[in-house]
Amino acid sequence: MFNKRYYYLIRIQYLGYRFHGWQKQPKVKTVHLMIDRTLNFILEGKRFKTLGSGRTDAMVSANEAAFELFAYEKIEDEAAFLELFNFNLPQDIRALAIEEVDENFNIIQHSKLKEYVYLFTFGQKCHPFCAPIITTILDDLDIELMKQGAQLFEGRHNFKPYCYRATDNGLYTRTVESCKLVENTLYSANFFPENSYTLIVKGKGFGRNQIRLMMGTLFKLGRGEVDLNYIEQSLTAESTEVMDFIAPASGLILNSIAFE
Repeated sequence: MFNKRYYYLIRIQYLGYRFHGWQKQPKVKTVHLMIDRTLNFILEGKRFKTLGSGRTDAMVSANEAAFELFAYEKIEDEAAFLELFNFNLPQDIRALAIEEVDENFNIIQHSKLKEYVYLFTFGQKCHPFCAPIITTILDDLDIELMKQGAQLFEGRHNFKPYCYRATDNGLYTRTVESCKLVENTLYSANFFPENSYTLIVKGKGFGRNQIRLMMGTLFKLGRGEVDLNYIEQSLTAESTEVMDFIAPASGLILNSIAFE
């Protein structure tokens, strides 16, 4: 007997500090695991399936992420469903919105634009409460030089050096729609340092650890360990450079995701 399926796009946000990333893994707590556990409870064991829009690494947070829910019974009251979902989710995950989509929507293949931000400060030890979302570099950094370096990542380049454990078979020529380093005005708290900064990167797709490797290279630039020419050369088609500094995960936030 054919069972009709219903399709829903659900937007969420989460603090990634205590999770081992999005994807389910044996014997560890992940965001996807907690979402499926909660759905299984509120749907009272009824059949369903979920598929995320992409993966985030351990300790990476999301201001706005999304997953697709495949249900075999129609959700009649979406507002009530969202309220019940939030009531039962752990406090570091929140559902933002739900909308019904059709069977032609594919959350993986559907064209989307992601914006990541990397939040950091430097030169001083911060309040411990900063640890989940802001990276502290104790060395002095040349922020103005780092701003110039960030702009070099914009456009279509070979990002193989900025992909963790890259193979010879991957697709590494990618386009970064925009990349800028600015003073932080996105996030604030009374325990934040007086000055903090954000790297803001937009694109349709990123390699494994790409943003963190880009940020790590900018940290090296700010410390005087590499120069602007080094970054330019690393992005050329013939580059065989392998970046060796992955910036800490807890400063990275998936800030927004837009489906086109």
